[in-house]
Amino acid sequence: MTILTHRTDTLTRDALTVLQPGFTGTTAPDWVLRRLGEGLGSVGLFGRNVISPGQLAALTARLRAERPDVLVAIDEEGGDVTRLEVRQGSSFPGNLALGTVDDPELTRAVAHELGRRLAECGVNLNWAPSADVNSNPDNPVIGVRSFGADPHLVARHTAAYVRGLQAAGVAACTKHFPGHGDTAVDSHHDLPRIDADPQLLSARELVPFQAAVEAGTKAVMSAHILLPALDAARPATLSPAVLGGLLRGPRERGGLGYQGLIVTDAVEMRAIAAGYGLERGTVLALAAGADAVCVGGGLADEETVLRLRDALVAAVRAGELPEERLADAAGRVRALARWAKDAGAAREGSTAPAPEVGLEAARRALRVTPGPYPYTPPTGPVYVAALTPAANIAVGDETPWGVAAELERLLPGTATGTYGPDGIAEAGAAALAGRVLDAAAGRPVVAVVRDAHRHAWMAEALAALLERCPRMVVVEMGLNQAPPAGAPHIATHGAARVCGRAAAEVIAGR
Repeated sequence: MTILTHRTDTLTRDALTVLQPGFTGTTAPDWVLRRLGEGLGSVGLFGRNVISPGQLAALTARLRAERPDVLVAIDEEGGDVTRLEVRQGSSFPGNLALGTVDDPELTRAVAHELGRRLAECGVNLNWAPSADVNSNPDNPVIGVRSFGADPHLVARHTAAYVRGLQAAGVAACTKHFPGHGDTAVDSHHDLPRIDADPQLLSARELVPFQAAVEAGTKAVMSAHILLPALDAARPATLSPAVLGGLLRGPRERGGLGYQGLIVTDAVEMRAIAAGYGLERGTVLALAAGADAVCVGGGLADEETVLRLRDALVAAVRAGELPEERLADAAGRVRALARWAKDAGAAREGSTAPAPEVGLEAARRALRVTPGPYPYTPPTGPVYVAALTPAANIAVGDETPWGVAAELERLLPGTATGTYGPDGIAEAGAAALAGRVLDAAAGRPVVAVVRDAHRHAWMAEALAALLERCPRMVVVEMGLNQAPPAGAPHIATHGAARVCGRAAAEVIAGR
């Protein structure tokens, strides 16, 4: 029989406080409400938890009825990564579109409006923005989620985003420290490695994070990446040298001097879970300097929460995790919860809506390259051929993208077909092009691609289509790296719903 003492109860509460679990369903499960009463300090929301703003507001209100200062976090970047509008597509373009416009005031306004909508729904911590410098165009997981490849451009927009979001009463969580941009591996699947020396890291990866710290970001999310120049043994999330030394360290010693909340990326991602396991990874993250552990993108159950709680308590008792480190981490969670509660109260009734700012940004981000033939907007329906790659886990496959829905609104009768790599593998590019033109049945063709430079099958299919249909419009909705092709070529710099609308307006001559 276990006899509860004051110390045991404090350890248990602190261990629950530092967890940020997800859950399934669109109402608050009983187990979450029960654990909130026992000390759980945060919950994380995903697309599976959201149906509508009203439903989300009711969900967060129920959580706060149990614990008024609970941190309610969400992964709402806007653009390709949206949870608020997971089934419709985002009303806001993503970071690359904002970086392409390069108007920090516009970025601040977009982040402020997004924050206003989150706050109205009761969300007070956003796992955004991404401050990664997308220096590797073949990066499979960052891409359009980055403001760009120039560290200083990324820095000024990261700072603007942080200020806009937090002015709306929602804490920003700048990610993925110390930078996930120069990777060719998705940390959802494996452990990426960045072989950059400290000088390059300082001049490239760290510049936006320093700007975020100076802008007052309330949280920073760690990356599950290995940087041998900083720690050859452990990924950043588990590295005292990266979290305690580089991020927390004083400026005069080469650190960023950050004193806010450090949150881990999801510990069930294979970059951590496969090498260390959930429990060991959680303990090591706290020991390294993390204050809150995100878990629940893939694992969303009470058993996981209790396993991690008990692992932290056992580590303290075994001397593997200093009790004061756990207490310090829990204290930082509670401090942010107090800020969020006060910021939410101050925000009430003080923030005017700006519903069109996302569409304005998407329109300004368009880059149209004329083709070899003059373009005449169609007067009737068109056929949209969507060359569709597999979605990465961060984006997910629930969210619609493309231009077909918006073109159907502007040009009734428009139809669409989805084509993937299997079609090329089975019949070849020329045959796939024939299928597209047969389906088009004489209508003008609009080809939509996403990161065409990263997918050989997509480039082959596009070339075959252009050979048969040289007046075809091409819309690139990913990273715009391949040479422009089409008549015209439209680069949206993201696949959000508003990006599709902006492109459709150009295609339809509106």
